[in-house]
Amino acid sequence: MYQVGDLVVYGNTGVCRIREISHRTRPGFDDKQLYYTLEPLQQDCMIYAPVDGTIFMRPVISRQEALDLIDLIPTMDAEAYHNPVLRQLTEHYEAALGKHDCGELIAMTMSLYAKKQGMIERKRKFGAVDERYMKRAQELLFGELSAVLGIPEEQVPDFIASRVEAQKFPG
Repeated sequence: MYQVGDLVVYGNTGVCRIREISHRTRPGFDDKQLYYTLEPLQQDCMIYAPVDGTIFMRPVISRQEALDLIDLIPTMDAEAYHNPVLRQLTEHYEAALGKHDCGELIAMTMSLYAKKQGMIERKRKFGAVDERYMKRAQELLFGELSAVLGIPEEQVPDFIASRVEAQKFPG
Protein backbone atom coordinates (compact mmCIF):
# COMPACT_ATOMS: atom_id res chain seq x y z
CA MET A 1 0.00 0.00 0.00
CA TYR A 2 1.22 3.47 -0.83
CA GLN A 3 1.63 6.23 1.73
CA VAL A 4 0.33 9.81 1.90
CA GLY A 5 2.73 12.02 -0.06
CA ASP A 6 3.87 9.28 -2.45
CA LEU A 7 4.01 10.08 -6.16
CA VAL A 8 2.39 7.43 -8.34
CA VAL A 9 1.51 6.95 -11.99
CA TYR A 10 -2.25 6.32 -12.08
CA GLY A 11 -3.68 4.77 -15.25
CA ASN A 12 -3.56 7.18 -18.15
CA THR A 13 -3.93 10.17 -15.84
CA GLY A 14 -0.20 10.41 -15.26
CA VAL A 15 1.61 11.39 -12.08
CA CYS A 16 -0.50 11.94 -8.97
CA ARG A 17 0.37 12.73 -5.36
CA ILE A 18 -1.46 10.68 -2.74
CA ARG A 19 -3.14 13.29 -0.53
CA GLU A 20 -5.13 11.01 1.75
CA ILE A 21 -6.01 7.38 2.42
CA SER A 22 -9.46 7.07 3.98
CA HIS A 23 -12.96 5.66 3.87
CA ARG A 24 -15.35 7.72 1.75
CA THR A 25 -18.72 8.43 3.35
CA ARG A 26 -20.33 10.16 0.40
CA PRO A 27 -23.10 8.67 -1.74
CA GLY A 28 -21.77 6.41 -4.47
CA PHE A 29 -18.81 5.20 -2.41
CA ASP A 30 -18.51 1.96 -0.45
CA ASP A 31 -17.94 3.20 3.11
CA LYS A 32 -16.15 -0.05 4.02
CA GLN A 33 -13.61 0.45 1.22
CA LEU A 34 -10.35 2.41 1.64
CA TYR A 35 -9.70 5.01 -1.03
CA TYR A 36 -6.65 6.93 -2.16
CA THR A 37 -7.30 10.61 -2.72
CA LEU A 38 -5.08 11.36 -5.69
CA GLU A 39 -4.11 14.82 -6.87
CA PRO A 40 -2.87 14.78 -10.48
CA LEU A 41 0.16 17.04 -10.89
CA GLN A 42 -0.90 18.10 -14.40
CA GLN A 43 -4.61 18.67 -13.75
CA ASP A 44 -6.69 20.62 -11.26
CA CYS A 45 -8.88 17.89 -9.77
CA MET A 46 -8.99 15.08 -7.22
CA ILE A 47 -9.42 11.39 -7.96
CA TYR A 48 -10.80 8.90 -5.46
CA ALA A 49 -9.41 5.46 -6.26
CA PRO A 50 -10.08 2.27 -4.30
CA VAL A 51 -6.89 1.03 -2.62
CA ASP A 52 -7.51 -2.39 -4.16
CA GLY A 53 -8.80 -0.97 -7.45
CA THR A 54 -8.13 -2.43 -10.88
CA ILE A 55 -6.78 0.71 -12.56
CA PHE A 56 -3.02 0.49 -13.03
CA MET A 57 -0.92 2.27 -10.40
CA ARG A 58 2.84 2.24 -9.82
CA PRO A 59 5.41 4.40 -8.04
CA VAL A 60 7.17 6.96 -10.22
CA ILE A 61 10.64 6.00 -11.38
CA SER A 62 13.63 7.30 -9.44
CA ARG A 63 15.70 10.28 -10.53
CA GLN A 64 18.57 7.91 -11.38
CA GLU A 65 16.29 5.67 -13.45
CA ALA A 66 15.12 8.76 -15.35
CA LEU A 67 18.70 9.86 -16.05
CA ASP A 68 19.66 6.32 -17.11
CA LEU A 69 16.70 6.18 -19.52
CA ILE A 70 17.61 9.54 -21.02
CA ASP A 71 21.20 8.34 -21.44
CA LEU A 72 19.91 5.33 -23.40
CA ILE A 73 18.07 7.47 -25.96
CA PRO A 74 20.97 7.60 -28.48
CA THR A 75 21.03 3.78 -28.57
CA MET A 76 17.26 3.36 -29.06
CA ASP A 77 15.75 2.36 -32.39
CA ALA A 78 13.31 4.98 -33.65
CA GLU A 79 11.69 3.09 -36.51
CA ALA A 80 8.37 4.59 -37.55
CA TYR A 81 5.30 2.34 -37.31
CA HIS A 82 3.03 2.46 -40.37
CA ASN A 83 -0.35 0.82 -40.69
CA PRO A 84 -3.08 2.00 -43.06
CA VAL A 85 -5.78 0.33 -40.93
CA LEU A 86 -6.76 2.96 -38.39
CA ARG A 87 -8.03 0.44 -35.84
CA GLN A 88 -4.72 -1.47 -35.88
CA LEU A 89 -2.74 1.76 -35.64
CA THR A 90 -4.79 2.81 -32.61
CA GLU A 91 -4.40 -0.63 -31.01
CA HIS A 92 -0.62 -0.45 -31.51
CA TYR A 93 -0.40 2.92 -29.75
CA GLU A 94 -2.84 1.92 -26.99
CA ALA A 95 -0.76 -1.20 -26.30
CA ALA A 96 2.38 0.93 -25.89
CA LEU A 97 0.59 3.40 -23.60
CA GLY A 98 -0.95 0.51 -21.67
CA LYS A 99 2.47 -0.71 -20.57
CA HIS A 100 2.83 2.41 -18.40
CA ASP A 101 6.59 2.28 -18.94
CA CYS A 102 8.82 5.31 -19.50
CA GLY A 103 11.10 3.35 -21.83
CA GLU A 104 8.08 2.46 -23.98
CA LEU A 105 6.94 6.08 -23.97
CA ILE A 106 10.38 7.23 -25.12
CA ALA A 107 10.43 4.61 -27.89
CA MET A 108 6.89 5.55 -28.96
CA THR A 109 7.69 9.27 -28.98
CA MET A 110 10.87 8.70 -30.97
CA SER A 111 9.05 6.45 -33.44
CA LEU A 112 6.29 9.00 -33.96
CA TYR A 113 8.82 11.82 -34.31
CA ALA A 114 10.67 9.79 -36.98
CA LYS A 115 7.36 9.18 -38.74
CA LYS A 116 6.50 12.89 -38.61
CA GLN A 117 9.91 13.87 -40.02
CA GLY A 118 9.48 11.33 -42.82
CA MET A 119 6.08 12.76 -43.69
CA ILE A 120 7.47 16.31 -43.72
CA GLU A 121 10.31 15.24 -46.03
CA ARG A 122 7.79 13.68 -48.42
CA LYS A 123 5.58 16.79 -48.13
CA ARG A 124 2.74 14.73 -46.69
CA LYS A 125 0.46 15.38 -43.75
CA PHE A 126 1.17 13.77 -40.39
CA GLY A 127 -1.94 11.83 -39.38
CA ALA A 128 -4.31 13.06 -36.68
CA VAL A 129 -4.17 9.71 -34.85
CA ASP A 130 -0.37 9.79 -34.86
CA GLU A 131 -0.40 13.39 -33.64
CA ARG A 132 -2.85 12.61 -30.84
CA TYR A 133 -0.83 9.63 -29.57
CA MET A 134 2.47 11.50 -29.86
CA LYS A 135 1.02 14.29 -27.72
CA ARG A 136 -0.35 11.81 -25.17
CA ALA A 137 2.94 9.87 -24.91
CA GLN A 138 4.86 13.12 -24.45
CA GLU A 139 2.42 14.33 -21.76
CA LEU A 140 2.80 11.12 -19.77
CA LEU A 141 6.58 10.92 -20.25
CA PHE A 142 7.35 14.59 -19.63
CA GLY A 143 4.98 14.65 -16.65
CA GLU A 144 6.79 11.81 -14.92
CA LEU A 145 10.27 13.09 -15.81
CA SER A 146 9.29 16.55 -14.58
CA ALA A 147 8.20 15.12 -11.23
CA VAL A 148 11.30 13.01 -10.63
CA LEU A 149 13.84 15.50 -12.01
CA GLY A 150 12.29 18.43 -10.15
CA ILE A 151 11.99 20.66 -13.22
CA PRO A 152 8.94 22.24 -14.90
CA GLU A 153 7.34 20.02 -17.53
CA GLU A 154 7.99 22.54 -20.30
CA GLN A 155 11.75 22.30 -19.60
CA VAL A 156 11.91 18.51 -19.95
CA PRO A 157 12.46 18.42 -23.76
CA ASP A 158 15.39 20.85 -23.48
CA PHE A 159 16.81 18.91 -20.52
CA ILE A 160 16.67 15.68 -22.55
CA ALA A 161 18.19 17.34 -25.63
CA SER A 162 21.06 18.90 -23.70
CA ARG A 163 21.84 15.66 -21.84
CA VAL A 164 21.80 13.63 -25.08
CA GLU A 165 23.94 16.28 -26.79
CA ALA A 166 26.43 16.24 -23.90
CA GLN A 167 26.91 12.51 -24.48
CA LYS A 168 27.93 13.19 -28.07
CA PHE A 169 30.51 15.76 -27.04
CA PRO A 170 31.66 14.92 -23.50
CA GLY A 171 33.82 17.37 -21.62
